[in-house]
Amino acid sequence: MGEANWYTIALIIFPLLLLFFKLFTSKQETYKNLPPSPPGLPILGHLHLLKEPLYQTLQGFSDKYGPIIFLRFGPRKVIIVNSPLAVEECFTKNDIIFANRPRSPIGKHLTYDYTTITAASYGDLWRNLRRITTLEIFSNARLERTSGIRGEEVKFWLNQLTKNCGDGGYSKVDLKNKFFGLSFNVTTMMIMGKRFYGEDVSDVEEAKLFQNLMREHFELAQISHPSDIFPILLWVDFFGIEKKLVASAEKMDKFLQHLVDERRRISASKQTRTLIDNLLSWQETEPEFYTNNIINGIIMILLLAGTETSSTTMEWAMSLLLNHPDVMKKVRAEIDAHVEQDRIINEQDLPKLNYLSNVINEALRLYAPVPLLLPHEASEDCTVGGYDVPRGTMLMVNALAIHRDPKLWENPTMFMPERFEGDGAEDGYRLIPFGSGRRGCPGASLAKKMVGLALGALIQSFEWERVDENEVDMAESSGITMPKLKPLEAMCKPRLSMSTPCLV
Repeated sequence: MGEANWYTIALIIFPLLLLFFKLFTSKQETYKNLPPSPPGLPILGHLHLLKEPLYQTLQGFSDKYGPIIFLRFGPRKVIIVNSPLAVEECFTKNDIIFANRPRSPIGKHLTYDYTTITAASYGDLWRNLRRITTLEIFSNARLERTSGIRGEEVKFWLNQLTKNCGDGGYSKVDLKNKFFGLSFNVTTMMIMGKRFYGEDVSDVEEAKLFQNLMREHFELAQISHPSDIFPILLWVDFFGIEKKLVASAEKMDKFLQHLVDERRRISASKQTRTLIDNLLSWQETEPEFYTNNIINGIIMILLLAGTETSSTTMEWAMSLLLNHPDVMKKVRAEIDAHVEQDRIINEQDLPKLNYLSNVINEALRLYAPVPLLLPHEASEDCTVGGYDVPRGTMLMVNALAIHRDPKLWENPTMFMPERFEGDGAEDGYRLIPFGSGRRGCPGASLAKKMVGLALGALIQSFEWERVDENEVDMAESSGITMPKLKPLEAMCKPRLSMSTPCLV
């Protein structure tokens, strides 16, 4: 694009940005008691102060200005909270007010026009979606019915690991990919009765296509783009981002519809009912609600939300255990004491494994799968901590700052699973890895079961060592789910006390 064209575009857009800034900031004068705020700039607000990792930047603001602060991301008003009392106020007294999600031009394309449970506005649609996920997918009764699927997938996964060990000596394992493959297969087996990772894939080309589509969707869901703050930038789509979003959404929808239609054709001959089978039966009785978009949206969100967060938590937890072999030894002793050595750990064993549960809680505390909870938006004026919060303000909860707050936790940066031994460490709002209130994650119970089952099976079935004498690098990368900067690799070999038949 020529210099003259850029100059013309600048002449058009800059006055419009000034107008937006004037419109969005004119009402702030009527709110006399906004939370404290760092100095900002016209138009940009505090955007120029934001650096990765974002949770650390926001923590720095809070250290200086207090646990409730007010920011502007361009024209968007934002409050950041990082104290349990403020979080409790947001998700109890003001829970309905903060039950909405902020909208963005980018989010629109990845959520079937805001009709998924993560993006829908608070109202009848969201309540129906929440009912479906809470009662029909994540209820205790449903989880019991699908526990066999998760158990079989873990056994299949362990068999693959055993084969990788070759002659029985130590072998290097890419645990990041192994954890992701397990999480993805468990989710797709529950949804549609098919695997897409590993050696037992029925259609390799289909699996590769699905893997690529999901990877593309993960990447698009993680990015931040100026048009989220300044929607005017999408009018001309300078960066081509909207074209990418539209293309990705269309490809994903086409593929998901293919999977649904495939399941529709074969479900009559299958004894094991999957989530798609249930959704299709409900579509027959309530076609006006269970549209193809609603069904595909449910499937997509379960894959996006369930796979990445669970596998990332497994990776962080295993990294911590490798750096603390004494803790891993204690977990193994607990498993050996409560689980017969002629079988693999199952979900029914998990309630007896208190120390393993403590390890998972401590991993979630130190490395929350979503360090900044998904944002909320105030549907009307309210107060938090005595401060005015204008209607339309975005709420961001810095969960990781709360989890590592030295005023709340003794030695907050240390890995100490023992802190969860019967002292009420999970009480209140000190530990909120899955959010809280109406918008809290409905799949928290399943996530903990899956992480416990995977970690328990690895520790029970294999001996583990670091790849060298150095500790596992615990540096964090940027992203919604805070992945490790350096993917986890480790050395493993089958335990002599575990016979191979028990893995079959």
